[in-house]
Amino acid sequence: MVGKVLMVQGTASHVGKSVLVSAFCRIFRQDGFRVAPFKAQNMSNNSYVTADGGEIGRAQAVQADAAGVEARVEMNPVLLKPEADHISQVVVMGRPLLTAKARDYFGLKPQLWEAVHTSLDALREDFDIVVAEGAGSPAEINLKKNEIVNMRVARYADAPVLLCGDIDRGGVFAFLVGTLELLEPEERELIKGFIINKFRGDPDLLTDGITWLEERTGIPVAGLVHYYRDIHIPEEDSVALDDTSVRTAQPVLDVAVLQLPHIANFDDFDPLARHPGVELRYVDLPAQLGRPDLVIIPGTKTTIPDLAWMNERGLSQAVKDLHEGGAAVIGICGGYQMLGTKVSDPDHIESSIAELDGLGLLNLTTVFEGSKETHRINGKVIEATGLLAGASGAPVRGYEIHMGRTTGEGFAPPFLIEDRADAPVTGSGDPEGALDASGSVMGTYIHGLFQNGELTRAMLRELARRKGVSLPDVGSELDLDKEYDKLADWVRNSLDMDLVYRVSGLSREYDAARVSNL
Repeated sequence: MVGKVLMVQGTASHVGKSVLVSAFCRIFRQDGFRVAPFKAQNMSNNSYVTADGGEIGRAQAVQADAAGVEARVEMNPVLLKPEADHISQVVVMGRPLLTAKARDYFGLKPQLWEAVHTSLDALREDFDIVVAEGAGSPAEINLKKNEIVNMRVARYADAPVLLCGDIDRGGVFAFLVGTLELLEPEERELIKGFIINKFRGDPDLLTDGITWLEERTGIPVAGLVHYYRDIHIPEEDSVALDDTSVRTAQPVLDVAVLQLPHIANFDDFDPLARHPGVELRYVDLPAQLGRPDLVIIPGTKTTIPDLAWMNERGLSQAVKDLHEGGAAVIGICGGYQMLGTKVSDPDHIESSIAELDGLGLLNLTTVFEGSKETHRINGKVIEATGLLAGASGAPVRGYEIHMGRTTGEGFAPPFLIEDRADAPVTGSGDPEGALDASGSVMGTYIHGLFQNGELTRAMLRELARRKGVSLPDVGSELDLDKEYDKLADWVRNSLDMDLVYRVSGLSREYDAARVSNL
């Protein structure tokens, strides 16, 4: 039997579509169904590596985790990774296809649509229900003719659509009604319910508005989802970084992350933000840096252009000055490349700049080459000095997503990669990363580094020791599985799940026989 499709679309970006899809994936899983997420096309530099080395949007990997299934490239067949205002790398079925300008991209649509509908078909063969996520708004008039992610997907799958609006932004009724008015009649027919998201306050005050909306449109409101603060699900959009600091009750360590123009995989730092002893700040000006204990240069889709941006703003010199004054510095992926003496792009793979001097904090150079490395990795700490004191042998899991080869001397590799999910390692393992002689500057290609609890605790303890402070008790580590359950309960209790099941075409009686077997 071909699986059902339920689609979540939004009135705009960052209204909560990705989180709602995660919630539905966990709810359907809890109820005994085989469920998978799907987003035809995602635009994000926050990406993830599947077991076979394919690259997809990080949000779809989170949704797959919520569904309790392995992430697959079919869950996000088209990924656009912005490199400049009008240029993106186009990743199709997990592999880079080309870099295209927005105007040229439209010519690829027939090829991309083939990947989209065949991926959705494959998922429907393997799962009872696919929860599909739209992108932005389905009512972008200038884009509708060529779109492959919103109503074209819904019409192809004859999928019921739940339209989500963000009341926290204001104007939610105008957004919902306006979106509906701009759709074609056959598209409006697919909208089966509204979800009002991120509500704060007394729901009784919204009763008149909901009654008006339902009478005006003839479409029921499936529910009112309240704003939450104590459920921790990785964010997809860099809009989440607009709140430039994440404050905790007892911060004793100050960590500054450079908010690069093309920052990638910013959820790498979520564990630091949640630690009760850490104040995590995102900064983009030297004056905002202050005197942090640790500066992190994150990953980026465009290393050389973002390094040039750092130079222009004075951030490069500011980081070097802070290191001279005793601050530790960690570079992840593109940030690792920036820590070296030179970054070269002779074939102009990433930009028009052929070469640029790095910060010179590590004696290494990076040369960009045509192939992209995308691997999941397992390894351990092998250089337990400096920042890694007390972390000897600590396990390290994560993933690599980078172009360019980095070589150098005068430093110790801090990690040993013992296993790559889709590629062999040499001998007893591959040394990875660089830790300078002072133990205060470290670079690595490993994304998800701070998700490794033992390693992160050791680094924070070392920073606290250097500062002469004590870290507050972190308690138990975050259990994402429990967070998904909390999210599912939150959304389940906010929505009319009878309505959701009715429009999805699933039988709620079906779950009782299945759930005990999960």
